[in-house]
Amino acid sequence: MTHVVCEPCDNCKYTDCVVVCPVECFYEADTMLYINPEECIDCEACVPECPVEAIFHEDNVPDEWQSYTDINAEKTAAGDLPSLTEKKEPLGE
Repeated sequence: MTHVVCEPCDNCKYTDCVVVCPVECFYEADTMLYINPEECIDCEACVPECPVEAIFHEDNVPDEWQSYTDINAEKTAAGDLPSLTEKKEPLGE
């Protein structure tokens, strides 16, 4: 099982979640973050840290954002996104 970063993260990209991740499964693209489903251990530590409520357990992703389950997997499987482990300034601030 895994967690999924969804649309509210786009053009926001708070990184509070990456600091608490014990397995460093977050990856950074230009406008949002993604979780690698192969690395996520389903600990849920990231969920309460997201100030825009963009992270959901894969079984609880809202219908309108279901595509983000595959998007997270595809984006992180490509291997061209850097792993993110430290907090950064969010976009727009």
